[in-house]
Amino acid sequence: MPVEATALRSLNSDSLSTVDIAGLINARPLSSFQKEIMVLIGGVVVMDGFDVQAIGFVAPALIQDWHIGPGALGPVFGAGLLGMLFGAMLLSILADRVGRRPVLVGSTAFFSLCMLGTAAVESLQQLALLRFLTGLGIGGVMANAVALASEYSPQRRRASLLMWISCGFTGGAIAGGLISAALIPWAGWRSVFIVGGILPLAIAVVMYRRLPESLLFLSLQKKDHDKLRELLRRIVQDVDPGRDLDLTYPEDVRGRGSFTKLLSDGRALMTLLLWLVSFANLLNLFFLANWLPLLSTRMGFSSSTAVLMGTTLQLGGFVGAIFMGPLIDRLGYYRVLVPVFLIAGLAVAGIGQPGLPLALLYLVIFVAGICIVGAQPALNALASTLYPTEIRATGVGWSLGVGRAGAIVGPVVAAQLVALNWSSESLFLTASIPALLSSVVVVGLAVVVRTNALPA
Repeated sequence: MPVEATALRSLNSDSLSTVDIAGLINARPLSSFQKEIMVLIGGVVVMDGFDVQAIGFVAPALIQDWHIGPGALGPVFGAGLLGMLFGAMLLSILADRVGRRPVLVGSTAFFSLCMLGTAAVESLQQLALLRFLTGLGIGGVMANAVALASEYSPQRRRASLLMWISCGFTGGAIAGGLISAALIPWAGWRSVFIVGGILPLAIAVVMYRRLPESLLFLSLQKKDHDKLRELLRRIVQDVDPGRDLDLTYPEDVRGRGSFTKLLSDGRALMTLLLWLVSFANLLNLFFLANWLPLLSTRMGFSSSTAVLMGTTLQLGGFVGAIFMGPLIDRLGYYRVLVPVFLIAGLAVAGIGQPGLPLALLYLVIFVAGICIVGAQPALNALASTLYPTEIRATGVGWSLGVGRAGAIVGPVVAAQLVALNWSSESLFLTASIPALLSSVVVVGLAVVVRTNALPA
């Protein structure tokens, strides 16, 4: 195999080995060691989804227990999202400087302890502070999970693996709802935070013991060859890397973990377009997640039907991520995402159309979930391919961070438009615009990447 031969050139030499690590990972089948890494990362992403949604699960019981109005939790919800925004931006830069592993393990342990602390709060101010701190920790998880998984994934399966891992977020949210429904009547709302703290803390301990640092990140350190040899042996067990490694460095490693590198070396327009599509998609995602049930009741449906509509949206996202990954591996990100966002715009606009039969409305919502919720893991995976190793976590983190700004803006703008008595039809038609814009932006992103011969 020519690619493998290149990746392993001189690998069996008794004296000096030259290893193209990225080529080696691409050339070999997925090893049991790599599969274990994916499972560990997937586990923390599941708990990420659980803990992000935890405040929503406990809100009704909390309101009843503290005798407060629903509006009083607005700052609490906002504090969590703001924490995730800052966490994604700041901790991703740190990860590109000190490593993905310590930041991922540390972020997980930190938000676990914050969840446990939240179980003891006695005021809204304390709750808002703990949700902000929890958000900081959670913000450091997804970008580093995507970066680390990307760097252990062969290119031919990278989109599938990253998107399947990202499904853990939706799976965690679904599981969290079921667990909360069982726990709250039995042990009260505080028990949800206790479970949401203990489980990820246990995962953090396992990750500390079992999760390795990225091979590509270690290679940029130009040191710790013993660790590199050990990890290489676990991926390619049939060869011996030799005593020393003379690693190839195809990338410029200056400015590791630097925000300015995202906007230099011909990457500025690419980065801005990536931020724009991430902002637009998360604006739509959180608008639908927060407002779809409420607007459904406004359109005359029962509360139980409204809840099922919200669940249908998330189920569509789960299915979309599962099937979109292999399609992207075969056709590429741009050929898939451009029509996906076009369909998303039509589906979101269709939700608000009056007179749709209920079965057809469920189908439209399901399609919107596939295209909006399911596309977000694809955008995260795409971001990981657009940046070199030394700024990969920073690139993914800032894309998510700017997207989180959209997650804050979407529900807030919707609330203002509802206060102005906009009809549900007008609201969903307006929400279709960011999706249609995303399709155009992805076309522009593809042109910029190919014109400037940038990675992926």
